[in-house]
Amino acid sequence: MGKWLQFERATLRLSGMFPRRPLLLLCLLLFIPRAASQAAAPPNILWLTSEDNGPQLGCYGDTYAKTPHLDALAARSLRYNKAWSNAPVCAPARTTIISGRFPTGDGSEHMRSLVPLPAEAQLYPQLLRASGYYCTNNSKEDYNLEKPDGTWDESSAKAHYNKRPAGQPFFAVFNTTISHESQIRTPGHQLVHDPAAAPIPPYHPDTPEVRHDWAQYYDKLTEMDQEVGRRLKELEDAGLAESTIVFYYGDHGAGMPRSKRWPYNSGLQVPLIVYFPPQYAHLAPQGYQQGGATDRLVSFVDLAPTLLSLIGKEAPSFLQGRAFAGTHTQPAPEFLHGFRGRMDERYDLVRSVTDGRFVYLRHYMPHLPYGQHLGYMFQMPTARVWRDLAIAGKLNEDQRHFWEPKPVEELYDLQSDRWEVNNLASEPNQQARLDTLRKAVEDQARKIRDLGFIPEAERLRISGNQQSPRDAFKTDAAYPFEAVFTLASQASRYTNPDPAPFLTALGHEHPLMRYWGVLGLQMRGVTGVQAGHDQLLALLRDVSPSVRIAAASALGQYGSPADLPACLDLLVKEADPTQSSQPAAMEALNGLDALDDKALPVKDRIAALPKRDPKTPKRLQEYVVRLHEKIAADLGTPPPSGDEKEIEK
Repeated sequence: MGKWLQFERATLRLSGMFPRRPLLLLCLLLFIPRAASQAAAPPNILWLTSEDNGPQLGCYGDTYAKTPHLDALAARSLRYNKAWSNAPVCAPARTTIISGRFPTGDGSEHMRSLVPLPAEAQLYPQLLRASGYYCTNNSKEDYNLEKPDGTWDESSAKAHYNKRPAGQPFFAVFNTTISHESQIRTPGHQLVHDPAAAPIPPYHPDTPEVRHDWAQYYDKLTEMDQEVGRRLKELEDAGLAESTIVFYYGDHGAGMPRSKRWPYNSGLQVPLIVYFPPQYAHLAPQGYQQGGATDRLVSFVDLAPTLLSLIGKEAPSFLQGRAFAGTHTQPAPEFLHGFRGRMDERYDLVRSVTDGRFVYLRHYMPHLPYGQHLGYMFQMPTARVWRDLAIAGKLNEDQRHFWEPKPVEELYDLQSDRWEVNNLASEPNQQARLDTLRKAVEDQARKIRDLGFIPEAERLRISGNQQSPRDAFKTDAAYPFEAVFTLASQASRYTNPDPAPFLTALGHEHPLMRYWGVLGLQMRGVTGVQAGHDQLLALLRDVSPSVRIAAASALGQYGSPADLPACLDLLVKEADPTQSSQPAAMEALNGLDALDDKALPVKDRIAALPKRDPKTPKRLQEYVVRLHEKIAADLGTPPPSGDEKEIEK
């Protein structure tokens, strides 16, 4: 202490002062500035992410899971019990994260689409880099939005925070694909988990194939957990553990059929664990404690504003989520929102919402079955055996639901029905709840001007490849949202047989109204199509490819035999992606596939069509190929040949 006092006195003599209380001033001169410096140092932020897994972890109460590293992380962190991914498949989920926006409002919700970023928006790594952070992504991106140059300092399998300049704070993402759907069905895997003890959801049939897939899924979670452990040890060995805020989350629900790709809680709930070192306790959410848990509603759209809040920045207005930690924490939302658009090669339009206990789904295309054939999903043994048992009539009521016609609405109580099999939408004592959640879906659609009601080919026709769909359709002239949304809501309530609103819409000046007029009649089957028969024939010459295709599909399914040749001819022409567009080709091939044996007269013409458009981004090209494979198998023509490669999700 003598040397410290000599230093202190010498220092003070230089300033013309001599202390009466040397120890007090020593603290002020040496310790307080040091503490202030530490408090001012921005935190490092590390994201550890995994693919295709929900909260099937030991720390979430799953006794079948073996996840010791994540359990240990949770024991010193805060666990979020009600976190949603917004989308139940990776590309739109990751688009939500990178943009901090709802893809349904930007036209980026369809799987593996690629559209320009809205003019007003920036991606969160751009915002972090502008604030002095070194930002790396290792390594999956998979965004449905075009990434501006300079988004990351590095995004590759070699990206790492240890490459940053000395003293620069970092934000780093490390993603593991070990638990991905494709790994669950890899043949030859030697099971570690006992399949006899696997927890089988009641909607899946209890067969050896299903038990094997679920056991292999849990094996992959254990392997994923080990990778997370290695990354945490790497951080510790670098001496950075106590200067780094750590997030762990999965990118959507389990990679099993009816979880992945479906906006139920089972497809949207993700594990989210966040660790705050003691020196950054002031940035933690209120009530944070090690080993604690919270029921606050959070979703992926909240991650970007939370990152900014952690570094002391307010979120710009174009971000649509709410910060749940940091200096600009906001109140929790009342609802979380999910969505389903095109999944690979199959179109759909579903919106979902939860208040934390109840989950509500609204189907806007209920004429499309749950179990549409997706080439990628049907590589899973569970999907195939489930479908085969459905065809054979060997499923119970809970298991049949996925293969039966959709209702317009679904409502589930997670407290009493965590597997979401007991639909309460028609229960008299749940009508007030149903009204509340229905209104939440409708309010959200209006708030973001949901572009999901614009068919994909029509979006491309208007916006092209250079303009964001959000910017292209921002005016009521381009997108009369309220009129379109009202008509789509009426159209999808197919139990109301009145065709009048849809007949009127067929003559509307706007193609989106004509499109939903066609769908409204198609959803009412033979009666609806016959009521608008002559107008539908005229729409085969419509300016909009989506209207033409929808009219041909409706007439092909429910019109007279005399209508079929013209419908088939139009659908085959539109199915050529080199002459129409990739989305138009997908819409037309879906229409042809729905006709089943009615398409036999043109099977050779379908087989001769180009399968790829070289002008289309590669991430989208595979889907036309998959539709051709399905149609060829059904019609008995040779499948497409070539060097087709599987697209990993």
